[in-house]
Amino acid sequence: QVQLVESGGGLVQAGGSLRLSCASSGRTFGSYTMGWFRQAPGKEREFVATINWKRSTDYADFVRGRFTISRDNDKNTVVLQMNSLEPEDTAIYYCAAVGAAFTRPLRTQSEYAYWGQGTPVTVSS
Repeated sequence: QVQLVESGGGLVQAGGSLRLSCASSGRTFGSYTMGWFRQAPGKEREFVATINWKRSTDYADFVRGRFTISRDNDKNTVVLQMNSLEPEDTAIYYCAAVGAAFTRPLRTQSEYAYWGQGTPVTVSS
């Protein structure tokens, strides 16, 4: 069983930045595909970004150029750097993982086996 723990959420003004981290308990973290999803109040959970074992990345169009996903395999951690935040980015952000070395980007929730509890992000205008 892989446990994921997110941190770094909080309140920020529009135009500001936040850095979300997700720590994994998996022993073979280097082979995992990792993802970030978010769920805004009253909306469905949606894909934000993903990174695979080769460090190939993919992003939702609405965050491309503003958010960056990266991984540190020595620390079993994936990071989502969020810049130029907008009020529309307000949501609970979830880290997700699947213990398989996919080469294609994984953008759907059903492709991920493990989920964190989420960390809230609030962007004020």
